[in-house]
Amino acid sequence: MVADTRSKIFDMVLNILIFIAVLVCLIPILHVASISLSSNSAILAGRVYIWPVELNVDSYKVVFADKTMIKSLVFTAKLTVVYTLLSMLMTVLAAYPLSKKGLKGRNLFLLIIVFTMYFSGGMIPDYILIKNLGLLNNFWALVLPGLISAFNMIVLKTFFSTLPESLEESAFIDGASYLTILIRIVLPLSLPVLATLSLFYAVGRWNYFMDALLYITDSKLYPIQLKIYQIIYNNMQPEISAIEGNLSSNLLPESLKAASVMFAIIPIIMVYPWLQKYFISGVMIGAIKG
Repeated sequence: MVADTRSKIFDMVLNILIFIAVLVCLIPILHVASISLSSNSAILAGRVYIWPVELNVDSYKVVFADKTMIKSLVFTAKLTVVYTLLSMLMTVLAAYPLSKKGLKGRNLFLLIIVFTMYFSGGMIPDYILIKNLGLLNNFWALVLPGLISAFNMIVLKTFFSTLPESLEESAFIDGASYLTILIRIVLPLSLPVLATLSLFYAVGRWNYFMDALLYITDSKLYPIQLKIYQIIYNNMQPEISAIEGNLSSNLLPESLKAASVMFAIIPIIMVYPWLQKYFISGVMIGAIKG
């Protein structure tokens, strides 16, 4: 009886903490969305919090009418797809051999990989490397440097290690090679964790802009996040003025910035519902069973 009471109290406290965490994450997004959909007078009066006041979609009309925003969005989508596919390919090719206990030097390879999770060369050596490779202002400067995540690779390796060895032994008896086993047996059994890691890679690439800030000066290669960064933080008044010029009415920069932010995050948010069902069965299995 006492244990049940403690369990209920614990669940209640846990639910309250989760609810607070959800609010902390959700309120800033609602506030930005509300500003993007509110009138100038309501924004100037400070009456906009988490719900639009005097609904106004002019800022979205301006953003969608700006061709450079559309081009950056399309470029970012292309970049995200290419990056995610190559990242998953590299992660699978690294994780599968390292999941085999008989691999010579396995522990040394894992030690080196884990070392990179704690220490890195730093921003300046990275820039010098990219420059010496001739990748400045190049599409691949946004793909190659962060192509594989050590954390994601370890999660996938752990998941591969949990698969029954008897499956592979049976395949070996039938004459299958390691590559055949990987493609026809291991990967189909790993769809939940593969989908989850793909989402991690895609969201990370979609939201990241520091590499573009360092390596890219050609506006044709601007990801959408870098473009928004310049609008919001870099005092690019010509950029804002150019957007404002597409509409006869006067719009506040705050409204345009908020609409630009929502324009960038809505596409990646739409991906979540399609992959949400894989989260628990993917990451938790890969993280716990190892």
